[in-house]
Amino acid sequence: MTTTIRNPLRLFAGAGVAALSIVVSQSSAFAHITLATGETRANTYYKAVLQVPHGCDGQPTQSIRVQIPEGVIGVKPMPKPGWTLNITRGAYAKTYQSHGKAVTEGPKEIVWSGGSLSDDNYDEFVFTSFISGDFQPGQSVYFPTTQKCAGGEISWSEIPAAGQSPHALKAPAPGVRIASDTTTMAQMDHGGMDHMHMSAPAATGGDTFKVGDLVVSSPWTRATPGGAKIAGGYLKITNNGKTDDRLVKATASISDRVEVHEMSMTDGVMKMRAVPEGLTIKPGETVELKPGGFHMMFMDIKQPLKQGDTMKATLTFEKAGSVDVSFNVGSIGGMSEPAHKH
Repeated sequence: MTTTIRNPLRLFAGAGVAALSIVVSQSSAFAHITLATGETRANTYYKAVLQVPHGCDGQPTQSIRVQIPEGVIGVKPMPKPGWTLNITRGAYAKTYQSHGKAVTEGPKEIVWSGGSLSDDNYDEFVFTSFISGDFQPGQSVYFPTTQKCAGGEISWSEIPAAGQSPHALKAPAPGVRIASDTTTMAQMDHGGMDHMHMSAPAATGGDTFKVGDLVVSSPWTRATPGGAKIAGGYLKITNNGKTDDRLVKATASISDRVEVHEMSMTDGVMKMRAVPEGLTIKPGETVELKPGGFHMMFMDIKQPLKQGDTMKATLTFEKAGSVDVSFNVGSIGGMSEPAHKH
């Protein structure tokens, strides 16, 4: 069973690639694909951030295929603008428990394809998961990954034998080590995922902007890799008035145009559509724009967004009028608002 998320860019604009095997050398030109967080615990959520530092022998990366090992369940990959996401599901070797329910099958493979990541650029591919209690402290969990490029592919799938160092391998699979229960969370970087329940954590301590009866809070966006042309925008809008209002327009100096989009699941297919009619905020309600739901898209951005910076934008509402807001820029793979600057 395969779930497909269509390429979002094909909503605005409409290449087969021959895969040739290449020999992976031990040259520094083949820096490994690795996981940004190299340690986690069993029986906890884990945010896997695959770091892709280069292409294949100078060629751009066009797909990333990740195998999900037994014992890693509840996998949810993050869509990437400009890439098609395919999820292959299958039966687990045993039954797992998740929130009091029996789980017998789930994602076994994730593929991001259809994009083009230049050999000169770096990017990250992200998914969330739950590491079951089948893994013991000191053990490593490996995610064999195939990187397909315009002129070949590299299989990062070698798993070290007992006592062998991964550094001795030519093409090691990305792996994460299981820490002991005595390891403090301050020593581990889970990107804020430890207490999540497969959804983005609530933003706290963000900036607030008022216009009429509306309150816009916690605007944020993600850093973008070099060469990226679009960026997402997230925030909350609360209507303290007695009548409906609508977000009808947004502009930003860094972007040629800004659109509001909605992501939804239909018959097992994740779809994204523009919302040209505007976003309605009813009296007494708060509408949240967040990853996986309503969100803003900054199209044709003129320069990369860097973590720690702010991005200025103007929101225009049908009744309340216009308000200038600042989007805090978080990490490339962030799932919630970055820590507030005091």
